Amino acid sequence: MKLLTYKLQGDDKERLGVMCANAFQRFYPLETFGLHFQDMNDLIEHIKPEEMDMLRRSLASVEGETLNYDEVIHCAPIPHPRQDIICLGMNFKDHGEESARYKKEAFERDRAYPVYFSKRVNEATPDGGTIPSYPGLVDSLDYEAELGVIIGKDASHVSREDAFDYVFGYTVINDVSARNVQTRHKQWYFGKSMDGFTPMGPFIVTEDVVKRPPVLSVKSQVNGVLRQHSSTDRFIFDIPHVISELSSGMVLKAGTIISMGTPAGVGMGMIPPRFLMPGDVVKCDVEGIGMITNVVV
Repeated sequence: MKLLTYKLQGDDKERLGVMCANAFQRFYPLETFGLHFQDMNDLIEHIKPEEMDMLRRSLASVEGETLNYDEVIHCAPIPHPRQDIICLGMNFKDHGEESARYKKEAFERDRAYPVYFSKRVNEATPDGGTIPSYPGLVDSLDYEAELGVIIGKDASHVSREDAFDYVFGYTVINDVSARNVQTRHKQWYFGKSMDGFTPMGPFIVTEDVVKRPPVLSVKSQVNGVLRQHSSTDRFIFDIPHVISELSSGMVLKAGTIISMGTPAGVGMGMIPPRFLMPGDVVKCDVEGIGMITNVVV
């Protein structure tokens, strides 16, 4: 299933929907199925397994009014994450190498442990939203297409074998980064956490319809030119490793978002570097999950 958050024209209330299985760009309001949740965080935390099963079954035969995705106001599927997003740095070897080249550092090819950092998100940017360029503060704005993993229930001391049982679903994330800010502070928090730096969406694809482990292409384009193209089977540290390791020392609460890292092809990795400018159109695509399109302003 593909779940979404949206608003109606002239109404600021966040609403939930589920995309039709057999109709392009059409979706049902979640209320069609007698389900009522405050927002996506509330749904992830409180929806019962039998309600999820009912929703899956009903999609094949439901008769009711549908809405057009292109005619509503798009929201990120989780507009307001309850906690900072957990991110992996350099989880593709080729991206680690281009990052080290940009920073004039040596890349440790056989790291035994992942690099984790967090990303503050006051409000995630939706499909079709804008990415601010911050003139005077940022001179090296960059993009990073990533697979986002959403935890579905509180996870503590989870084994690798059980890790996917704790995944609610997947989404697409653009981990927008201000490289000059990131570099001068010698850590990544501020340079990756500015308002508007987390495009996300367009949907959450539930875990049950995705192969375990996911083997999905990850791509980005800038102004129609392909920049990144890799696959999730090239992760250095895979999803079970990450969930098992993190949950050994912290509870991953329902709704936690983990961004799994980006492949090579970002702006700082080009020779010479090519960063985003106002007017650029950035598309991030994860196979089977969706594509988000955002314009730099």
